[in-house]
Amino acid sequence: MTIHTSFVPRLRRVGAVAAVVTAVLGFGVAPAAHAAPDAASLPLGDADLAESRSSQALTRGVTLTRIVRGTEPAPSDQITTTTRGPWVVNVLTIDPSTSRGHLAATYGPDLANVEKTTDLVRSAGALAGVNASFFTFTGSAQYPGDPVGLGVFGGKLLSEPTGEPAEANLVVDARSNKVLMGHLHWTGSIQNTRTKVTLPLEFINHPPVVPAGCAELAQQTQCTLAGDVARFTPEFADATPSGAGVEVVLDGQGCVVRTATTRGTTLTADQTSLQATGRDSVALLSVAKGCVKQTTTVLDESGKKLPLRAGTFGVTGRYRLLADGQVVVPAGSPSDSFFARNPRTIAGTTVDGKIVLATIDGRMTTSVGTTMDETAAVAAALGLHDAINLDGGGSTTMSVEGTLVNQPSGGTERAVGDALVFVDSRFTGR
Repeated sequence: MTIHTSFVPRLRRVGAVAAVVTAVLGFGVAPAAHAAPDAASLPLGDADLAESRSSQALTRGVTLTRIVRGTEPAPSDQITTTTRGPWVVNVLTIDPSTSRGHLAATYGPDLANVEKTTDLVRSAGALAGVNASFFTFTGSAQYPGDPVGLGVFGGKLLSEPTGEPAEANLVVDARSNKVLMGHLHWTGSIQNTRTKVTLPLEFINHPPVVPAGCAELAQQTQCTLAGDVARFTPEFADATPSGAGVEVVLDGQGCVVRTATTRGTTLTADQTSLQATGRDSVALLSVAKGCVKQTTTVLDESGKKLPLRAGTFGVTGRYRLLADGQVVVPAGSPSDSFFARNPRTIAGTTVDGKIVLATIDGRMTTSVGTTMDETAAVAAALGLHDAINLDGGGSTTMSVEGTLVNQPSGGTERAVGDALVFVDSRFTGR
């Protein structure tokens, strides 16, 4: 399920609010034994349904399990209602205590575009992976891969949390394979190093919006309506977004290289840029003189700073499924198709630290998909203690060695914004 472009600005402008309490504060995993991820039958449909499982070891500490519940194809007009299934679930289980590898996230050549999960797995040199974050709708956006929420790659915050209550985040330390799940928020600002005047940031690598009432102005500096301030990095795209507004390019030390009264430029590897629209254009030009200090901080729900190191990766889901072993997904509205049966991608951890990535095929007679309630129940049956719902629908994809494992609902694999991947080697990034 992608998020349509028109929904993105509203999502990304919402202020941070409290959400489900995270089960782990910092990169910690609670000790204790727990049932194996494939121990319980799936609580889907009628109790008398046949269920088959097959597992294979992909490498040391990593197994792939395929679960099929139900044997007869669903009538095409009963996919959303049948209690007879079938359901096809693929489960990748990673045991960090015995594995030689690490979990990471990747977005491909640049953040703004989309790539197929199979290609992301191949290009990362990964053994396996699944699609991850929600992203801008591919059919209508200039920057379709733009994450709708948190995106951390190699310790770099390349997309900010939205503050939207539904946002659920997964952060992994690739050095230890310890996972944090919860609802994160952030702060960002630029400060003139001489005058100490500070201007808050609203976006990272997301195009600022020109106020509707100032769309016809030749210069945004003449606008009296509030606009946006956004920071762009070289990872975003070949060029920064173009259009009305102002842009200031900074070198690696945060000193101004050039200033323009229109937006859109190319950045070298050591440069960043700041863009502003509306009356924030004047504010940016006032602050961004000489040199500025750029500050971005990611915070957990208690307000504690999350360290962003070279091995830190983070992606965005929508709704927490399980927290401390309890189902926490909201009931949803019967009219909201998001909560109805759909293909799903799940990421979670067991209480003893195993990492589980799972896909549930859906919208097909051969696998009908799951509601949000059913998805949480599946996560619990897989032995998960904490779990989030990643992007699903036509995006749901699992790849092993660059080959599709599941069956995408659209018949062919959809390009996505980013992926969670398992690389069968120790993390060596600096």
